[in-house]
Amino acid sequence: MEEILEILENNGKATPEEIAAMTGKNLEEVKDAIKKFEKDNVILKYNTLINWEKTSKEVVTALIEVKVTPQMGEGFDKIAERIYKYPEVKDCYLMSGGFDLTVIVEGKSMKEVALFVAEKLAPLDSVLSTSTHFVLKKYKDKGTIFEKGPQDDREAIVL
Repeated sequence: MEEILEILENNGKATPEEIAAMTGKNLEEVKDAIKKFEKDNVILKYNTLINWEKTSKEVVTALIEVKVTPQMGEGFDKIAERIYKYPEVKDCYLMSGGFDLTVIVEGKSMKEVALFVAEKLAPLDSVLSTSTHFVLKKYKDKGTIFEKGPQDDREAIVL
């Protein structure tokens, strides 16, 4: 059944009929599996990946490294929950290494993102420090290459 999930992860528009043909499974079996995955929160949401650079919408993305003090009895979960509830936060991950959380934030400008960090994120009680990195250009996101360079289709001749 994992192959159904892999197909949907790579193409959320794949129909049950297409998935059945690709996997060799019965159509009803595929439909039932998808319903069960949705009910059990295995499939959480269907997304569309958009290259915002090709639109008129201004979007600034930042990756913020956050060091925090875990709360007694709650670990990192409580502070992570406070952070990910902000609408500016698109992703939040617990990390190993030199910092505790990676927070991906989107805003209309660098100033808007900087104000979010200064006014909402950094002042939180458990936050010890932040380090903000702005995304300048996306080359690949969720396995999709955004801009493929020109390809040289000429054949090499070896003498």
